[in-house]
Amino acid sequence: MRSIKNINYKKILSLFLQQEGSPFFNAKGAAIGVFSGCFPFFGFQTLLGLFLAKIAKGNLFLAAIFTWISNPFTYIPLYYFNYRVGEKILKSSAIKPIDKNLLISDLWNQGTIFSVRLILGSCLVGLFLALISGVITFFIYKNKSKN
Repeated sequence: MRSIKNINYKKILSLFLQQEGSPFFNAKGAAIGVFSGCFPFFGFQTLLGLFLAKIAKGNLFLAAIFTWISNPFTYIPLYYFNYRVGEKILKSSAIKPIDKNLLISDLWNQGTIFSVRLILGSCLVGLFLALISGVITFFIYKNKSKN
């Protein structure tokens, strides 16, 4: 098993830069991957990214790789940030702590409120990060094609 110290970043960068296709094709794949990676659908983010990239005719490899924006090291900060963005957009206060006298229907209501905040925040953060990563990827491949 390789440690983090032994990761060959030159190989990873080389694989990234060897992708065929137009700068726009590659940028679509990267952007869709980042967008998909911002959602808390553990295990399905890559499938979502591949599905959306196939529909949008973007680079499938980059879509799959860029879903790794969420990984075990970034889950908590990313989803907490997404939740807070959703909370700000909906202009609502944080969920109250669970009370022992809380009814089951209240618990389901709280779960729904939490989920809506998280999904809305994930969508908005995902769109923003997808735009940034897509533009950066576009210019990287545009510059590469000039050389």
